[in-house]
Amino acid sequence: MTRKLQADVVVIGGGPAGINAAIAAGRQGASTILIERYGFLGGMSTAASVYPWMTFHTEQGQQVIKGIAQEIVERLIQRGGSPGHLRDTIGFVHTVTPYHPEMYKLLAIDMLKEAGVKLLLHSFVDGVQVENQYIRSVQLSGKSGPIQVFGRMFVDTSGDADVAYLSGVPTLMGREGDKRTQPMTMKFRMRGVDIEAIRQNMIENPTNFYHKTPFSELNALPLTGIQGFYSQWQAAQVPINRDQVLLFTGPAHDEVLVNCTRVQGLDGTNVEDLTQAEEEGLRQVMLMAEFLQTSVPGFAQASISSVGTQIGIRETRRIDGLYQLSIDDVVTGRRFEDVIARSGYPIDIHDPSGKGVTEALVRGDGAYDIPYRCLVPQQVHNLLAAGRCLSTTHEALATTRLTPSCMATGQAAGTAAAMASAAGTSAAKIDVARLQQLLRQGNAVLD
Repeated sequence: MTRKLQADVVVIGGGPAGINAAIAAGRQGASTILIERYGFLGGMSTAASVYPWMTFHTEQGQQVIKGIAQEIVERLIQRGGSPGHLRDTIGFVHTVTPYHPEMYKLLAIDMLKEAGVKLLLHSFVDGVQVENQYIRSVQLSGKSGPIQVFGRMFVDTSGDADVAYLSGVPTLMGREGDKRTQPMTMKFRMRGVDIEAIRQNMIENPTNFYHKTPFSELNALPLTGIQGFYSQWQAAQVPINRDQVLLFTGPAHDEVLVNCTRVQGLDGTNVEDLTQAEEEGLRQVMLMAEFLQTSVPGFAQASISSVGTQIGIRETRRIDGLYQLSIDDVVTGRRFEDVIARSGYPIDIHDPSGKGVTEALVRGDGAYDIPYRCLVPQQVHNLLAAGRCLSTTHEALATTRLTPSCMATGQAAGTAAAMASAAGTSAAKIDVARLQQLLRQGNAVLD
């Protein structure tokens, strides 16, 4: 027998975008259900060990993402789960934000409860009922049998545009032409790392590291990130299709997160491809760990302490919405009348087929706007998308996919969904000026 539930707002996907969307909707007074396939929250931040959060700031140091995202950081600081925003010692962005993933999981639950959100874990959406271009319900599979969840408004924060796709909404995948997506990465942590030995090696061999590394300040800053070890990588000839080592320190004092594996040419929405990716990612983890232990200063006594529960996915489906954010919008720092979030993260495309990374900075004041229309799909009237699956080009997704941006668009989508539910209108017809007013009241940065 199918169990039936109902809410004003139904959010699918309990990652950073979904957490913030559900909190925002609940705080607006909407009855809200958040659905998550795993037994814990956090999405890529916890399931795939994506770490640290980057970035809440522009290259010049202006904070452009606040709201619920900043509240999460502050409450993690209070619990000893984050040092807050620290300078990026790679120099790619101005700040990164380390956090303790287990503390984040619990804080998210606490904040959802405070907002009156009903949480359904271990629940996978495998069907969507659409009538007259409105979603009536989503079908869940789980250990307790089928559950049908009815709602007035639905927010797709699945990361893969699952609900949009199942609803028949137009979606896009990958870059134009061959449709290939940014590579997947199996991230892992190592303990027993001599962080100070790495710092000293960076100071003594600056040409062996990323050119924007703030070498003159390294002795005075907490070492947060390391990009380079070019000579060691080139000499070792590890069979992984990338051109450098990328590490982030913490959360423990002798711990690093290794972001070096690269699984290319596979579809993150295809279970057979995902099965292959999980195997290849784990094999690359073992190769990388051996390389670090034998070839990189500071790793002689290090060992693997954890591997992501699943492989990290940068890009899959995204909606083809009322507006597609473009690379030109990003790099020119374009402003939009219907802005609902801003971001200062640059273009950062991990090559779908080659070794390198394509970078492009945001000009002007260092931030660009994300318009509300990017959250609104075509054809289905009571659906919004946020996080990794909003409407962008392949190139622009290389910045909007980052966690703080996902948090910001999640807050906007949840607020908008609550508004639409209360007014009995469609996502496209809400009062955007009122939405912006509510977001500003929630400490979001739109100006």
